[in-house]
Amino acid sequence: MSRAGARVGVGTRFCYDGETVEVVEMAATTAGNEVVLKDARGRLLRLSLKELLFSDRAAISPDGPGPSADDEGEIASVVLAQLDEAEKRKVLDRAEHVREVLTGYRSGSPELARADEPRPEYSPERPLEARYASKIAELGMGLRTLKRWIADFREHGEAGLAPKKGPARRSEIAADERWVETALEVMVEHTDQSKPSRTLVIERTRARVIARFGPDAVKMPSRATAFRMLEELERRHPLFRLSTKRNRDIAGRPEGVYGKLRPTRPGEYLLMDSTRLDAFAFDPFTLKWVQAELTVAMDWYSRCITGIRVTPVSTKAVDVSAVLFQSFRPRPAGRDWPRHAVWPEHGIPRTVLVDVEGAEGPGLASPPLVPETLVVDHGKVYVSEHLTSVCRRMGISIQPARLRTGRDKGPVERYFRTLREGLLQVLPGYKGPDIHSRGESPEDDAFFFLDELEAIVREWTATVYHCRPHASLVDPGLPGLRMSPAKMFEHGMARSGYIEVPRDRDLAFEFLQTKWRTVQHYGVEIDRRRYSGEGLPEAGIRSPYDGPVKNGWPFQVDPDDITRIYFRNPTTREWHTLTWEHAPSARMPLSEDALAFARQLAAEKYRYPDDRLAVADLLERWNLGLGTTLAERRMVLRLSREQAAIELPSTEEETVVSLPSVRTALGEAAEPEGPAEEPLPESVEMGDDDEADLEDLAAEDDFYADALEDV
Repeated sequence: MSRAGARVGVGTRFCYDGETVEVVEMAATTAGNEVVLKDARGRLLRLSLKELLFSDRAAISPDGPGPSADDEGEIASVVLAQLDEAEKRKVLDRAEHVREVLTGYRSGSPELARADEPRPEYSPERPLEARYASKIAELGMGLRTLKRWIADFREHGEAGLAPKKGPARRSEIAADERWVETALEVMVEHTDQSKPSRTLVIERTRARVIARFGPDAVKMPSRATAFRMLEELERRHPLFRLSTKRNRDIAGRPEGVYGKLRPTRPGEYLLMDSTRLDAFAFDPFTLKWVQAELTVAMDWYSRCITGIRVTPVSTKAVDVSAVLFQSFRPRPAGRDWPRHAVWPEHGIPRTVLVDVEGAEGPGLASPPLVPETLVVDHGKVYVSEHLTSVCRRMGISIQPARLRTGRDKGPVERYFRTLREGLLQVLPGYKGPDIHSRGESPEDDAFFFLDELEAIVREWTATVYHCRPHASLVDPGLPGLRMSPAKMFEHGMARSGYIEVPRDRDLAFEFLQTKWRTVQHYGVEIDRRRYSGEGLPEAGIRSPYDGPVKNGWPFQVDPDDITRIYFRNPTTREWHTLTWEHAPSARMPLSEDALAFARQLAAEKYRYPDDRLAVADLLERWNLGLGTTLAERRMVLRLSREQAAIELPSTEEETVVSLPSVRTALGEAAEPEGPAEEPLPESVEMGDDDEADLEDLAAEDDFYADALEDV
């Protein structure tokens, strides 16, 4: 049997720096073992034995046969792993026969002898040739075959007895390499185009080969051979069997080694992204179907969702700022949320508290964090002046992801998929991820308003997503432990010892849009809206700011609630709230889009419209049909909900009540539904007694008795 070791002593040869050297002396010193080397020109070199054995500059030159890393064939584990169970059993049987011939025992050792071993014909006292003859007679094989088994076993062990398998044979498809390379070139060119047919690729390959090499220089394969060749090339560059989107994603994979940011604590990286929701929603302003878009912020370390915002049609820069501010100041938790879904007001993990029930207030929907780095894509809302200025003010770095590289924000993309598969697909109005997955008429199902859909997503995230173990949340020290985002947040706090939290609650105003206006005797006018209130400087006072407007003052405006704006006194540094003159007519937060829609309606109806008439008509449109059906009353109840984008220090947010569809999505028992004469906006509990419904309608009349009193 060959040996893997080699003798190192006087006379051993090495290859050192490309030259052959020989050991002429070995010595033991206080610094360690040393050797004296002699090269071909007779020069002597003294080196440490450790340097000689482990340095990349030296390699031993063995003087006898033995295993080497560059030997042909595979190692034993690779050879044996390619065998099926029958082949492995056959190899083990051959090894037992060989060991019995050589030692007299099938195990190869007297200590592991079986009851009938050694058998007389294989006794170790008998000559080896006699044992050969006995085994040949037993197995009915030739002497040369038995000797070949024994030689292979002595050299390679049991792997030497495995059936000889040649290298994987290449495809037997006969095609010229020039045609193959040209076909692959044509397939690559269709990566960003619509999916072609195989016939089109073959025809374009044929035309290109003729134009490039001549009409008779390359032998064209038959149609059947060309189709089989395209199936082989499909493994190298997918084009036909997968979707075009998937093919583009595969083609965009990096050619080198994959890299990855590795967060070490909560708040180090915050991922932000927007996506179209695969469910219909209803706009409470225009009473039309709209495409809902979801914007979220996720802490990369713990996978906790720190901000959620559902907007109609598209996302604006102020919406992104609102989501970012929710990381600073999270929304309050729902009144009926379970205890495990509520975070303490001060943001530390629940397990650190001594008395959780003693904490004041309902708690928070997510942990408060101040991110260090914001990872976003190249959308206009994420590279806008508004967001970049806010991040610069807050000391947050912005790290753009690579173009068309969704894997740079892989965790948040995975959240969108989990949201679709775990929540949206069980909600009414679900329309599928693409047009091929859409139902016949999903818009005919019960629907949700935008604020309701946002409340459902927020509650599902807090009660299900944050509390469910994730396969990607692991501790390298405990690879078998799977943690939820909430547990991972606690783990990150215990690991780092701290988290970053907002230092001032008035930073909320800095997330709003800044508009420069002059102060007049009647107040401030922004987009034909007049505001006034305490703290506003007197008209005629020179502004200390050198802004874009001459003698202008900065005012913070929330586009989702134009009934008030905010002004900071440059001397006292205190914030003051200025109220719109028609705010009492609204009785609810009014957005810029809603006011623009109201002005458009008023311009079509009145000769000289103003904002008071526009708001009154808008409220009348929202309250249209109050005395008709229960469905319209339920609709108005949801239209009159207050929903602001950013929770400012002076504003109290109304908590969203859990809907029956939310209980269904969470796996809880839903209330039974009764028959209804027409589809309702949501599942409404109704009985067989019509008098009960009339009592409900009468009770709701009191709610709308003074809805238009100020108007």
